[in-house]
Amino acid sequence: MKKKIKTLLLGCIGSILGACAQSEDVNSVGAEEFEQGIKSDSATVLDVRTAGEYAEGHIAGAKNIDVQKAGFRNMAAAQLPKDRTVWVYCRSGRRSLTAARILKKEGYEVVNLKGGIMEWEQKGKPTEK
Repeated sequence: MKKKIKTLLLGCIGSILGACAQSEDVNSVGAEEFEQGIKSDSATVLDVRTAGEYAEGHIAGAKNIDVQKAGFRNMAAAQLPKDRTVWVYCRSGRRSLTAARILKKEGYEVVNLKGGIMEWEQKGKPTEK
């Protein structure tokens, strides 16, 4: 009986946490959709990796603002227009999801590259140095 109750409680907690994570409502897309989206005139591409990672290769035209640096919010506000959709990526998709959540709270329309630049490159998409 105790085992059933424990399993039920863990299931409920998992459902609650899953619902909380989904309530962030960040749109994450694969490389194909990301590529199509950044072709729009109303798109701003944002790479949230370190300057060193950015220098190793990035998506053409991407601005670089390191999400892990203090002041990310202020740098984003100074460099990103709010009337354009921000298409954000990092190495694997984790940091860009964090950045997307921050930007969304600041009033930006945001799309995250699921799988980051790793997926982008796996799909044979171009980068520049």
